[in-house]
Amino acid sequence: MDKQTILCPCGSNEKYTDCCGRYLHGGEAAPTAETLMRSRYTAYTLGREDYLLATWHRSTRPASLELASEPRSKWLGLEVVRHEQPNQDHAVVEFVARYKVSGRAHRLHEISSFVCEAKRWFYVDGDIA
Repeated sequence: MDKQTILCPCGSNEKYTDCCGRYLHGGEAAPTAETLMRSRYTAYTLGREDYLLATWHRSTRPASLELASEPRSKWLGLEVVRHEQPNQDHAVVEFVARYKVSGRAHRLHEISSFVCEAKRWFYVDGDIA
């Protein structure tokens, strides 16, 4: 992937380096829960388990996602349905992600919870809608 010119997988229509690349490679903290969710989607498209685990809240974080041992998913697109932030430390992001595994199409519709601690957003958990 030519990270300098390719559009970001999150669907923002921005260059990867100007969008999610800032968070996945630059160490910059995502400013909102929606931005974090988009960067996590991008991390899934790139197989970046390290980033996914680092942005998962410690209270619910699994030891491993074992992305390398599963059949590789081909991520097809992301739609953010809504982003709500009832207070400065909690947010909800509803999204639909489309992907294929072994040629079969799937759709993930999730309502995700996020928490902000020390000015960093973390994914907590999600409910399948």
